[in-house]
Amino acid sequence: MNAKRTKPAANTVTKLFVLDTNVLMHDPLSLFRFEEHDIYVPMMTLEELDANKKGMSEVARNARQSSRLLDEIVSGAEHDMASGIELTAASHELATGRLFFQTEAINGILPSSLPTAKADNQIIGVVMHLGQKFPGRPVILVSKDINMRIKARALGLEAQDYFNDKVLEDTDLLYTGTRELPADFWDTHGKGLESWKKESRTYYRIKGPLCPELLVNEFVWQEGPQPLQAWVKVGAGKTAELETLIDYSHAKNAVWGITARNREQNFALNLLMNPDIDFVTLLGQAGTGKTLLTLAAALTQTMETKLFAEIIITRVTVPVGEDIGFLPGTEEEKMTPWMGALEDNLDVLNKPAESPAGGAAANYVGDWGRAATMDLIRSRIKIKSLNFMRGRTFMNKFLIIDEAQNLTPKQMKTLITRAGPGTKVVCLGNIAQIDTPYLTEGSSGLTYVVDRFKGWAHSGHVTLQRGERSRLAEHAAEVL
Repeated sequence: MNAKRTKPAANTVTKLFVLDTNVLMHDPLSLFRFEEHDIYVPMMTLEELDANKKGMSEVARNARQSSRLLDEIVSGAEHDMASGIELTAASHELATGRLFFQTEAINGILPSSLPTAKADNQIIGVVMHLGQKFPGRPVILVSKDINMRIKARALGLEAQDYFNDKVLEDTDLLYTGTRELPADFWDTHGKGLESWKKESRTYYRIKGPLCPELLVNEFVWQEGPQPLQAWVKVGAGKTAELETLIDYSHAKNAVWGITARNREQNFALNLLMNPDIDFVTLLGQAGTGKTLLTLAAALTQTMETKLFAEIIITRVTVPVGEDIGFLPGTEEEKMTPWMGALEDNLDVLNKPAESPAGGAAANYVGDWGRAATMDLIRSRIKIKSLNFMRGRTFMNKFLIIDEAQNLTPKQMKTLITRAGPGTKVVCLGNIAQIDTPYLTEGSSGLTYVVDRFKGWAHSGHVTLQRGERSRLAEHAAEVL
């Protein structure tokens, strides 16, 4: 079911996939994702699409799009309903199978223990009927509903999840953005080494077996007597160029009073503070510092260097895209309950300075000064709801998308394409904490953008490993 463009052998028996409603409501284009195989849409699937088409949620939009797509395919092909409608033209040759609709009533197939009033059971009944009608052909139920797949398998039917939107089968293989260099790196890559300095950075041009694997903006490091932290400026070829990093763990390079506490945080700050990087993704467990580092970088570049006009923060209000309620107040006031993490991090960033290296906040003394600073900071931070993002363009903004693991790839595309000239987009999230129904680690929009953007010269990614909250939080993460 993964879209590999291979032509079937002449004698191959094509499969018949029976689609559950949730597959169409998850991805309307799933109709064209089964290549040479045939698709069967039960009448109950159409009934459930009809029942879910009202409203402004993502699910309702997808239900309407699925209905429109089915209407386009069926229009002018009514005489082919029984023998199956060719999908080749409608899918622009993505799919070469046929689309079948249930054109007959199917009764008395299900065991008496399964009530036929339930839609899921009726679809399972259709799969059983097709299995009896085509004994030599694989008939497979495709559903995002785990319990429905279990029920189908218990009845001896074949059932699968819809895999096509999964970027990776195993999220352990997801690009981390960092790479430890082998101990013999300089021995194997030092031949013909070129080195030069430019604006206090050291550059290395190397040749060797690792060069084709190195991606642009990937961070490389090596411990030992001569430790190295650098990032790849030219890669994926016979030669690679490495550039040393700014050391943000040193107090003299503090960002709004914040210094990097570990290697990955230093990598993240190099991405966040670099004006040539337009898109940054930071993955990590709770407490790794994703939001704090991003806010510190955003405030420095908005308030001090004036690189951006303002900071815009948005996050998914789960359930995704639903109405944010009849709460009194403006859009920002309605979003406030979702923004506890922002308040916590602003408190840290606006703490009284302990040393001259305390960032811009150091200029203000005492509680009055801190209150005034906080008001100034808040005037530059806008909190927006995802619901009203369509059609907008952000110019010279620092856009932070928090809890990005709860976005679908389509929603992620909608948000990132809002970026106008001079805008930087930062996506933060933890793919182990997904709250959106039918979204998994493999199909999350955050996994999708990390995979698709790797190797682009103006984007970077870091997976933060170590929690830096407290010894209590770190111990709890280990033992609980």
